[in-house]
Amino acid sequence: MQSGEPRLSSFRRIDGALIADDVPLAAVAAEAGTPTYVYGASSLRDRYRAFRSAFGVALAPLEPVVAYSVKACSTLAILSLLEREGSAFDVVSGGELTRVLRAGGTGRRVIFAGVGKRDDELALALDADVLQINVESEGELRRIDGIARARGRRAHVALRVNPGVDPDTHRHLATGAPTSKFGVPFEEAPALARAARALEGVELVGFHVHLGSMIRSPQPYLQALERIAPLFAEIRDRKTATIDLGGGLAIESESDPGLEPAELAKAVASRIREIGASPIFEPGRWIAAPSGALLTRVLDRKTARGRSVVVVDAGMNDFIRPALYDAVHRVAPVAAAGGPEEVVDVVGPVCESGDVLARDVRLPSVRPGDHLAILDAGAYGFSMASSYNSRPRPAEVLADSGAFRTIRRRETLDDLMRGEL
Repeated sequence: MQSGEPRLSSFRRIDGALIADDVPLAAVAAEAGTPTYVYGASSLRDRYRAFRSAFGVALAPLEPVVAYSVKACSTLAILSLLEREGSAFDVVSGGELTRVLRAGGTGRRVIFAGVGKRDDELALALDADVLQINVESEGELRRIDGIARARGRRAHVALRVNPGVDPDTHRHLATGAPTSKFGVPFEEAPALARAARALEGVELVGFHVHLGSMIRSPQPYLQALERIAPLFAEIRDRKTATIDLGGGLAIESESDPGLEPAELAKAVASRIREIGASPIFEPGRWIAAPSGALLTRVLDRKTARGRSVVVVDAGMNDFIRPALYDAVHRVAPVAAAGGPEEVVDVVGPVCESGDVLARDVRLPSVRPGDHLAILDAGAYGFSMASSYNSRPRPAEVLADSGAFRTIRRRETLDDLMRGEL
C-alpha cells in the first residue's frame, strides 16, 4: 500500500495543506480547475543542478554534458527554465528539436536520438547544427551521409550500440536488452564504425548506450561500459570522443531509495577516465518526475465487490503510466486531512478497465468535491497525454516563489476538432 505524503521536493505540507513552491494546491484548483499538472520551479532547478554537480565533481577535469531528455516533459516553459540553467537537451523527433529552439536553446546543445528519424527531421537537425546525431542502424547512417553531402555539411554522429545488458526493469522500459528494437547489435558495431569512417558526409565522434528507465543500480551501466570500451579503438585518432550513457536513473520511492546521481557518478568515473571519452548523460525522469503532480477532483465514490472506489476527473488519457507500465504513484489529499484512513482504488472516467490511477491507496476519507494530487507525475505525464474519449488535455501550471502561472491552457472541445473536415 502506498501512503500519500510527499518527499522532499517542491511539494510539502504547511498546516496540513499541500503546497508547491509556497503555492497552495487548493488555490491552483480553484483558479485553474482540474485536471491540471502542477510543476515546482525550485525542484526542477535544484534537481538539474544536483545532477550536473554530482557528475561534474566525480568526473573532473572532464566536463560532462547533461542533456535533459525532452520527452519526459516537453512544455516550452519547462524547457526554457532548464535552458537558463545551462542544460543541453536530448531530443527524439523534429518536433522536440523545434521545441528546444523555440524555448531559446541552440542546436549545438542538442543530442538527436530516436530509432526512426525521417529525412526531413535529419535535414532539420543538420540545419540546426546539432552537437551529435545518435545513429540506430546502417541504413540510417547512410541516409545521414547522403543528406549531409547534399547540404554541403558533415554530420557528427555517434553509434547507438545495443550492449545486450538487462537493466532489470519493466519490459516496456528496457531499451538495452538483446531483444530491444533500439541500437546497433553489439556484434555489428565494429564493422559499422569502420564503415562510418569511410563516409564523406559523416564524422564518427563516439558511441551511445541507453539501457532503459527506472534503473536502480550502477551495475548495468558498468556492464555497458565494459562492453563498449573496446569500440573506442575504432576512433582512437580523435582528440575528443564522446561516450553517451543515456539516463534512466530510478527515482526514490517509499520502498526503494532509487539511484542517486552521486552513486552512479562515483561508480562509473574511473572507467570513463580510462576510456578517455567526453561523457554525456541524458536525465529526464530523475529531474522532472518529483517536480510535478497531477491535480484532480473527486467525482464520486462507490463500492465494487467489497472494494472502495474513488472516481476522479483525471483519467488514463491524462496520465497513462499506471496503465502502460504498471507504475505505482502516491496519491495525497490536497486539503488538511482528518479522520480515519481507508484503503481505496483511485480510478478515472475513461471507458477502459485499465483506467486505474492507483490501487490499494491509503487515504483519509474523501468525498466528491475534494481534491487529490497524484505525485511524482512530472515526467511522462502531460507529454504522453491524449484526447482519447474526446477528452480535452489538462492545463499545466508552474509554481515559483509563492506565485503560479498557466504555462499551457486547458484544451477545449473546439481545439480537439480543429483541423477535422
